[in-house]
Amino acid sequence: MVFVSALCLLVVVTRLPPRFEMDATFDPDLIHAIFKMVWSRRAERSEEIDVVDIEVGAGTAKKSRPTTANPSALRVSCELLRLFVTEAIERTAIIAEAEGIINIEPTHLERILPQLLLDF
Repeated sequence: MVFVSALCLLVVVTRLPPRFEMDATFDPDLIHAIFKMVWSRRAERSEEIDVVDIEVGAGTAKKSRPTTANPSALRVSCELLRLFVTEAIERTAIIAEAEGIINIEPTHLERILPQLLLDF
């Protein structure tokens, strides 16, 4: 759920120039920061779930290791997100154009999002 809301935020915030360059992509540092935020929230939730009556003995302490991302994996993730956002903008533009509206509104995104998620 956090991932989808982060993607929706990227779609809304992204402003593409009239001629979107194919070489343009998201900043890997931005994507890494989003991933880290999702990972930390997931870790917090799992800690809340794991806190039950457990007998703690010798050698049972969990080793907390930070989750990291390979630079090439970040580049691939950036490209995938670029494709996803570009496709979302194109589909919402088609819906807006069919309605005779010049600007894309959040309701257009809400209408195309279910099928877009199924397609990806």
